[in-house]
Amino acid sequence: MLVRKPQFARWDGRPVRWRVAAVVAVALGLTAGSVASGADGFQRPEVPALAAGVPVERLAAGDLTRGVTALQRHLQAQPRDASGWATLGAAYVEQARTTGDPTRYPQAEKAFRRSLELRPATGNDAALAGQAALAAARHDFATALSLSDRALRVNPYGERALSTRVDALVELGRYDEALRAVELADRRRPGIPVFTRYAYVLELRGDVRGARQVLLRALDSAFTPADVAYVATSLGQLAWSQGEFDEALKHFTTALRAEPDHVPALEGRGRAHAARGETERAVNDLEEVVRRHPLPGQLAALGELYETLGRREQAEEQYALVRTWTRLARANGVATDLESALVEADHGDAAGALTAARAEWARRRSVHTADALAWALHANGKDAEALTYARKAAALSPGYRNASFLFHRGMIERALGDDAAARRDLRAALDLNPGFSATGAREAKAALSEGQGAS
Repeated sequence: MLVRKPQFARWDGRPVRWRVAAVVAVALGLTAGSVASGADGFQRPEVPALAAGVPVERLAAGDLTRGVTALQRHLQAQPRDASGWATLGAAYVEQARTTGDPTRYPQAEKAFRRSLELRPATGNDAALAGQAALAAARHDFATALSLSDRALRVNPYGERALSTRVDALVELGRYDEALRAVELADRRRPGIPVFTRYAYVLELRGDVRGARQVLLRALDSAFTPADVAYVATSLGQLAWSQGEFDEALKHFTTALRAEPDHVPALEGRGRAHAARGETERAVNDLEEVVRRHPLPGQLAALGELYETLGRREQAEEQYALVRTWTRLARANGVATDLESALVEADHGDAAGALTAARAEWARRRSVHTADALAWALHANGKDAEALTYARKAAALSPGYRNASFLFHRGMIERALGDDAAARRDLRAALDLNPGFSATGAREAKAALSEGQGAS
């Protein structure tokens, strides 16, 4: 059962400065005549070659593709445009993220290197920030943090560097520093990328209500289809994690109305349908998701749904695809140990899962790596050690409640013969989010039923 990987954010109740209006249009260098209104009323820019500083992570997929093509043509004609190479590198990183194609990462690396050859790092924060985002995408969070700091020494107000610095600290499990980093980012560059990170930091601190509040405010400030889809999807993911499936569906519908091709919203809708027992709709959505975006979490979710429907052969195909993606990602510089540990612990090589989880724990000590290591240890019958790490996952961020974590701890306690603790945690997992995993929820219910029968 792969846990949801939320987008990051924090809100502490103080007034937030909402200065998002016109950022995308200005960054793209658009004129008043280059903006068209779509049938849904949203302002849709016609995307030229991407300009320096363009927020590529907030463009619709089609706009990003067209912008990249135009920028490639521009760089053929003007190969000494350092800013253009940095922007192209950032666009490649975003394309890899949105399509699940890790072969874009070496292309991004070359583009950033070319930019730095043309303009030294002391005056090229865009390339440094891009390299930081690339390192984060490859799960090298220590390098991402170092490069973000270098970029911010050149330009303390760089949005990409400020955002990536928050991401890196969160993924390294340095949550108090992440809080200070996102507060700094909010002072310097308030906007949707920072607000969503604010919300996740808050969620990690156990304040779901505050996280929802900041995301609702961010949604109010969103004025492009891509921004609406991004924030509404974050709201849907948060609602889903709390078992509020009807509310989650409303947010995913909002996201898909703004941007019909927004894959994270489609995935969220599929997971919400699955949680509500609407399996045909869930399968349709998740099959479309993996067709467009075949990443481990999505592939495993579809595989587990197939399992609950008795379609074991199709489930195994999804797990095999996870392994194929993992090999491809590793070949392109991505550290995949966390994904490998979770998938293999549930659906494959238990010994390999433990090796991967221990390697990831050595690199970063976050709540997610602690949980993955606990689950891999359980898969290998090392339940006493597994319980130590399951407790670490809870202690690293007190107040953060995750149904998958509770399920893992409950099953470990059950294996150790602590039936009372197991019932408490398995029940808590189902109470929090009864649809946290198609197969995990089924196992939790079975374990609780067996415990009742024994008593």
